Amino acid sequence: MGTAPVVEEYLLLGLAFDRLEEGFVDAYTGDQALRRQTENAPAPEPRELARTAARLRAEVPAAGLSEDRTEFLDVHLRALECSGRKFAGDDIGFVDEVESYFDVHIEPGNVDDYREAHRQMDEVLAGAGDLAGRVRAHRAADEIPPERLSECVAAFSSALRDLVRGQYPLPPNEQVEYEVVGDKPWSGFNYYLGDFRSKVAINSDLKQHMAHLPSLIAHESYPGHHTEHCRKEAGLVAGGQAEQTLFLVNTPQCLMAEGLADLALASIVGKGWGLWAQEIYADLGLRFDGERAERLSTASAKLLGVRQDAALLLHDRNKSQDDVAEFLQTWTLTTPERARQSLRFLSSPLWRAYISTYVEGYRLLGGWLDRAADVAERSDRFRRLLDEPLTPGRLRSENREQAPSGR
Repeated sequence: MGTAPVVEEYLLLGLAFDRLEEGFVDAYTGDQALRRQTENAPAPEPRELARTAARLRAEVPAAGLSEDRTEFLDVHLRALECSGRKFAGDDIGFVDEVESYFDVHIEPGNVDDYREAHRQMDEVLAGAGDLAGRVRAHRAADEIPPERLSECVAAFSSALRDLVRGQYPLPPNEQVEYEVVGDKPWSGFNYYLGDFRSKVAINSDLKQHMAHLPSLIAHESYPGHHTEHCRKEAGLVAGGQAEQTLFLVNTPQCLMAEGLADLALASIVGKGWGLWAQEIYADLGLRFDGERAERLSTASAKLLGVRQDAALLLHDRNKSQDDVAEFLQTWTLTTPERARQSLRFLSSPLWRAYISTYVEGYRLLGGWLDRAADVAERSDRFRRLLDEPLTPGRLRSENREQAPSGR
């Protein structure tokens, strides 16, 4: 069965955006003739891309696709229309931009939550001096020696892979290759290469910490991005859903993928991940207080919205970069250098809205998973995230259907 015309046009449209901004196409594993066709075509005009997205969106309902595919294409074409308009120079408010890209509405967080996070962190890291100083000292002691990073990555990748393969089977030939890079605005990045292979880059500019590494590997590889790509390629793509061969920045795909990946460690290891990690580090001859790390992680979770608030301050409230850097330092209790690194990500034209995928993705997907009646249902829901073309709207709809009705 061939690719539906509207799907082929969607693929060509998405690929064309990569000529406006390299990196807009995060991954493409489909028909390479379509990529060559795009590369050999005249340079795309952003306004025309926006018009094409709007036209295709109007045509999708009559294309004869299943309901879930129709919904998937609809929200992604809405996102591409917004991207085309942004590239064309249209003045689109930041909140509206985020909603068009990711199908979520964002609002500032509650500062009281941030204060409560600091209070709980103060309890975990009790001692002399101000909290910011104690947090920095703790993080410094938690740094992984650079010469040990590769073996730590390999150890956690192997341990997580074994857990994932037992619960969410993967193709026998799947593979992840890790490399250390620099001069990037992110801490880690998954490059999915197709044929069940990924290259995961880890940023050496940001010191890697023992408490964070398990979640980073879970996020990028098992059962996060790599696992999702593999299972969707083996299932949806093999079943003829060619739109799943294309992964685009600034689309609802990103919110779903980042939410899934940020929940990956909790979903495969769960409570007690700290002691689990402590045993792995002990085998490597490294001391790690897993229980304390887990308590600190739970306390700092209330700071989830800080970076999204920083993006709102920068792009919606027009605050200066110095003001936003100070805001980040105050609430994340980080160093000036780390705050500036976060600001670099928030200032990137391509990535400036992307922080909302982590914040709102974690909230939406986490809330949906938490509605599971028991561990088995939660595991099955996570499997659905890995396997199905779910959208933010679909999860909200299921949440509404499951909500208790009033009298």
